Amino acid sequence: MVNKKAKFNCKILSVKQPEEVKIDDSFAKNLGAKDLKDLKNLISRQINDEFKNSLDQLSKNQILKEIEKIKVEEVPENLVEEEVKILSQGMPEEEAKKNKKNFQEKAKTRIKTGLILNEFGEKNQIKVSEVEIQNEVQKQLRMMPGQEKMVMDFYQKNPSAVASLRGTVYEEKILNLIKEKGKANKKEISKSEAEKILKEAHQHDHNHNHNHDHGDEKKDTKKKTDVKTAKEKKSSTKTVKSKPAPKKAKKVSKK
Repeated sequence: MVNKKAKFNCKILSVKQPEEVKIDDSFAKNLGAKDLKDLKNLISRQINDEFKNSLDQLSKNQILKEIEKIKVEEVPENLVEEEVKILSQGMPEEEAKKNKKNFQEKAKTRIKTGLILNEFGEKNQIKVSEVEIQNEVQKQLRMMPGQEKMVMDFYQKNPSAVASLRGTVYEEKILNLIKEKGKANKKEISKSEAEKILKEAHQHDHNHNHNHDHGDEKKDTKKKTDVKTAKEKKSSTKTVKSKPAPKKAKKVSKK
């Protein structure tokens, strides 16, 4: 029937008019709340949590940007090459060559930041337990209702995905510790002020990516901060001094 003319006869079975929904205790109970007051409290907490999480992520991105400014005398070339391969993965050869210089600069920044985070994690003896990994998996399961089996199968069949997840948790713990050790200037802000801050940050990141990333934005969807475990990082830092090691440093990124 593709590209062919067709004629259909339709019969209207019924016509319904929408009714105004009453926002009352009964409505609230249908949504799982005790009553209307409880529903309002739940919604308020949820909105506050969303703003808190977004602002918290913004502060961590700023920490990563400051780390990127730290100068490192030498970045292992073999790690740069491996990172460039990841950034250009799936890209046509001609386009990869065109963006090679940009990829190399981005790779150096990621590796440098990863090495610095790794060093901080090792000095502070940060570890990632199996319980924390399972908690992170459970968090993803809750975000994908109905697809729990598919997610579990994915992690069971892909050890590299579990390692990546471990790296994400490891980096998160490092950034949280940096925040704890830092001198915080706490300030209460209104909802409108929070919205303005997040909007400006989003616009800044969008403009930055547009001006510098060009066509490689899709390559950044994978978290740059794919930090490895403390143990893995240790072997990577050691090899930097002698023989280059496989990609241990990690991809650093804005979440």
